[in-house]
Amino acid sequence: MESQFGIANLWAQGDWVTRGVAVLLLLMSLASWIVIVLKAWDVLRLRRHARAAQDFWRSEDFASGLAHLGDDPGNPFRQLAQAAQEANALHAQASLQDQLDRSEWITRSLRNHLDDCSARLQSGLAILASVGSTAPFVGLFGTVWGIYHALLAIGTTGQSTIDKVAGPVGEALIMTALGLAVAIPAVLGYNALVRGNKAGLHQLRRFAHDLHSYFVAGSRAATATGAEAAGKVLALKKGA
Repeated sequence: MESQFGIANLWAQGDWVTRGVAVLLLLMSLASWIVIVLKAWDVLRLRRHARAAQDFWRSEDFASGLAHLGDDPGNPFRQLAQAAQEANALHAQASLQDQLDRSEWITRSLRNHLDDCSARLQSGLAILASVGSTAPFVGLFGTVWGIYHALLAIGTTGQSTIDKVAGPVGEALIMTALGLAVAIPAVLGYNALVRGNKAGLHQLRRFAHDLHSYFVAGSRAATATGAEAAGKVLALKKGA
């Protein structure tokens, strides 16, 4: 026998408000999952770029270091390296040498690119925050609206037995469950992405600091192997 309860029956028996709430929850769920998938892919790419950036300071020169970073134009580590290189070349002009300190000029350029990277990483997270905070209330509104109409139907028919009450009330409570089902993944995804972005930004800031030391001190990576290479890489990062 076909069940008279459930989501299908709720959709068939609901009015335009109930259906509108259900469609809204569906759209919120789709939006949150799209953001979670796309931003998780960005976090994974950033981690891969961060591992590649470790070989940057083991290169013989700056050009080979850029080659280790790859040719992906969206690589933020490559963008930082090119920004520092362009800022250093631009400061070599006589007009800037007389007005701005090279360290301050390179710092400003790197900070601007770090802010741009941070903004790109955080884009879309507001959607997850909004869905996570509002979806339960949207579902609760659907529940209240469904119970209200169930009580009206009971009052009209004059029948309040358990078989007449359980169905409409249970279907109305489904809206609350749907709201929670939409909100919980959004909240968990938001927290996970925030942690991933913080770790990636930490790597970017450390890389930017190393670039600043490199261009201000005028050092260059030397060719070496083993422990000697590690020592010279460390010296390069310290600006020795």
